[in-house]
Amino acid sequence: QVQLVESGGGLVQPGGSLRLSCTCSRSTSSIYRMGWYRQAPGKQRELVATLTNGGTTTYKDSVKGRFTISRDNAKNTVYLQMNSLKPEDTAVYYCNVVIFGVDYWGRGTQVTVSS
Repeated sequence: QVQLVESGGGLVQPGGSLRLSCTCSRSTSSIYRMGWYRQAPGKQRELVATLTNGGTTTYKDSVKGRFTISRDNAKNTVYLQMNSLKPEDTAVYYCNVVIFGVDYWGRGTQVTVSS
């Protein structure tokens, strides 16, 4: 069983920054792709960013230039650095990994951007 635990969410003012962390219960060195998704109230879950173990990244258009995904395989952790946060970034953020075709999800961490 793979467990993912997110942390780092919270309340931040517009223009502020947060760094989300997601620690995996197994070694991430062999996991091809790790990613972050988010779900705002009343909306579908959407992809925010992904990172392969080869270093290839993908980002939702609206977060390009503001968010950065990274991973530390020595710590079995993937990060999402979020800068210049906007109210529309408010959502529950979920960590995701795919192992042998099976999706695993964390329980999510709330990010609220509000003045």
